[in-house]
Amino acid sequence: MEQIKKYVIGVAAFLGLFILPFAANAEEVNLAEKMMKFINDTGFAKLGTENWMCLIMIGVACVLLYLAIVKKFEPLLLLPIAFGMLLTNLPGAGLYHAELFAGGHVHWENFANANNVGLLDYLYLGVKLGIYPCIIFIGVGAMTDFGPLLANPKSFLLGAAAQLGIFVTFLGALLLGFTYQEAASIGIIGGADGPTAIYLTSKLAPNLLGPIAVAAYSYMALVPVIQPPIMRALTTQKEREIVMTQLRKVSKTEKIIFPIVVTVFVSLLLPSAAPLIGCLMLGNLMRESGVVDRLSKTVQNELMNITTIFLGISVGATTTAAAFLNLQTLSILVIGIIAFGVGSAGGVLLAKFMNLFLKNKINPLIGSAGVSAVPMAARVSQNVGQEANPGNFLLMHAMGPNVAGVIGSAVAAGILLSFLG
Repeated sequence: MEQIKKYVIGVAAFLGLFILPFAANAEEVNLAEKMMKFINDTGFAKLGTENWMCLIMIGVACVLLYLAIVKKFEPLLLLPIAFGMLLTNLPGAGLYHAELFAGGHVHWENFANANNVGLLDYLYLGVKLGIYPCIIFIGVGAMTDFGPLLANPKSFLLGAAAQLGIFVTFLGALLLGFTYQEAASIGIIGGADGPTAIYLTSKLAPNLLGPIAVAAYSYMALVPVIQPPIMRALTTQKEREIVMTQLRKVSKTEKIIFPIVVTVFVSLLLPSAAPLIGCLMLGNLMRESGVVDRLSKTVQNELMNITTIFLGISVGATTTAAAFLNLQTLSILVIGIIAFGVGSAGGVLLAKFMNLFLKNKINPLIGSAGVSAVPMAARVSQNVGQEANPGNFLLMHAMGPNVAGVIGSAVAAGILLSFLG
C-alpha cells in the first residue's frame, strides 16, 4: 500500500514538472501545487502505514453487508450498521470523530465548530442521548400482542429465567477484567434485545457500543442456529412432545389495562427503566386502545423505519479500526454467545423445574423463547416442537415467554443502570 501511495504521488509530481515549463506566471505554478495538494488529500494517499487497519474494517463491513443481503441475517439493522462501519473507516472522509464523545461524554463545546463535526457525529447524538432505542421500543410495543402472556401468566417466570444469561455473563466478564459498567453492557447481550443493549451500553460503556451492537444483532439473527442444539440437549423426546392446553381468550379491557399497570409499577420500582418500559407500553396502548390507528401504524412503519436507519448507521460509525480491532472485541463476541446460550438454557431449565409441580405440563421448549428476540425465538420453539410431534403447535404458547422477555430485558437493564449508572 505504501508503494501505491508513492506511485500516485510520483505521477502527480511528474504532471507538475510537465506543467512548470509552460508556466507563464505564478498562477500556473500555484496550479501545480494545488494538484499536489489534491492528490495528498485523497483517501488513496492516506491509505499508508497509519491507516492500513481501515482496509481490514472495510473488509469486515463488506462481510456484514454480504450476511445482510445474501444470507438475510437481521438485514433491517445489520445492513445500515455495516454501511455505517464502511463510512466511518474511509480515510479522510471525516464523517465521525470519536474525540467528540471521548470519556463517554458529549463534548458540546467542540460542536460549535462545524468544520470539525461530521454527519455521523450529529446522527450519533440520537444514540448517545438514548433517543433512538426508545423510539424503536414504541414501534416494538405497537407490534406486540401481550395476549399470550396475559392468558398464561406463568410465562412471566420463563421470561425472567431467560435473563439469567445477563447476570451470569456479567459476573464472568468481571472475572475477565472488565469494569462493572463494561461487564453490565456485555451481559445485556444475553437478553437478545438490540435496542436495550444499545441503550444500556450508550449509558455505561459507550466505548464498547460498536462491538456490543454487532454482537447483539448478529446473535439475534443466528437464533435458529444457536438455540436448537441447546434445546435438544436439555430436554428429552417425551418432554419435547408435550401438547399444551389451549390458551384462554383475553379481553380487550385486559389488554388496555396491562400496559398502564406495567408502566406505573415498573417505573415506580425502577425509575431508571421508565424510558424503555414507558415507550414500549405506550406503543402497545396505541395498538390495543383502537382509537389511534393512524398513530399506531405510523410508529410501526414510517417512524420505526426512519429511526432504524439512523440507529444502524450511527452505531456502525462507532466501529472504527482502533475501537474494533483488538483482543477486547474478540472476547466480547465470545462472551456474547455464551450469554445468549445461558439465557436460552435458563428458560428451558425453569420450565422443566415448574413441571415438577404443575398438573398441566409446560413444554420446556417454550422456555427458550424467553429471550426477547421477537418473534424468532418463538418460531424456533414451534419448529423444534413440531420435529418431535408434527401435530404440536407451540407458537402462541411460546409468544408468552417471548414478549415477557422484552419486558424482562428492559427491567434487567434498569436494574444494572440503577446500580452502576
